[in-house]
Amino acid sequence: MSKLRMSFACGLYDRMNALYTNEVRPEGIDLNFLVINHPRDVFDRMMGGHEFDSSEMSLSDYTCRYAAGQRDFIAIPVFPSRAFRHSFIAVNEHLVKKPKDLEGQKVGVQFYPMTAAVWIRGLLAQHGVDLDKIEWVQGAVETAGSHGSPAKTPDLLRPIKISDNTSSKSLSQMLEDGEIAATIGADLPPCFGKAPHVKRLFPDFKDDEKEYYRSHHIFPIMHTVVIKRKLYEENPFIATALFDAMNESKNLALRRMKFMGALRYMLPWLPSELDDIQEVFGDDPWPYGVEPNRATLEALIKFLHDQALIKEKVPIEDLFAPVRGNNWKI
Repeated sequence: MSKLRMSFACGLYDRMNALYTNEVRPEGIDLNFLVINHPRDVFDRMMGGHEFDSSEMSLSDYTCRYAAGQRDFIAIPVFPSRAFRHSFIAVNEHLVKKPKDLEGQKVGVQFYPMTAAVWIRGLLAQHGVDLDKIEWVQGAVETAGSHGSPAKTPDLLRPIKISDNTSSKSLSQMLEDGEIAATIGADLPPCFGKAPHVKRLFPDFKDDEKEYYRSHHIFPIMHTVVIKRKLYEENPFIATALFDAMNESKNLALRRMKFMGALRYMLPWLPSELDDIQEVFGDDPWPYGVEPNRATLEALIKFLHDQALIKEKVPIEDLFAPVRGNNWKI
């Protein structure tokens, strides 16, 4: 019996490498792994043109589309990208010393609905910041103009002060010049580390992020994996096949990262980092599946609702195709 041919677009993360090299193969699928290392390109091409059978996808973009009735994709509970975001808030210290100082200010963001920004705004709200008192300026961090070619900002469910950067400056230059008070998002601005008055809002971010995880059991998810719904409905086995293969690939990467005979990554203090990871997370810091990530998924849906991006909180199970992966609970 011939295998189903599928294209899959994703960044070449360590947890996807064994899938890319065909060391791990999804059962019943002839997978064409297309390496695209800029996530925004993948998202825009998948949402705008349905160019791939399956792809990495912004979890907030996917959830917002689903909540708005756009059900052309179905996700599986695989999470290629995760990141704590305390360290991604850069501030002009002439204007901002503490989180509450952001109120009444302009804050740069690559794209208001992007997952990193949703998590950061949720974090700021947990620190007592009234998000409605901030004006959000959308644009690219490194250049003037927009960040990629995203779809338009979704219709928000209450008035939010959002404007586009129409100046000839990047958000980074505006931050350095004091025209905006801070930037948030998936990247630090190039002026960070060069302009002495541009600092992180949370300078002790590693300790803060550890405490955040201990307190909330949240390791923020940035991206999931989606499949074209029509293809999934015609071949429902592909959800489990992809999940199992991606989970196996991730577990291989984790075991290899922990091998100390020769350091796999150019991180001189990798053994110390692994000790920290074990102490905070236990054996697997990057679990796939719904149940191990329920607190994180619930938090993101709450933040999307609080930030006027979705009308109603979507049940988590509705977002993901059922899979019968090894060693995780439905």
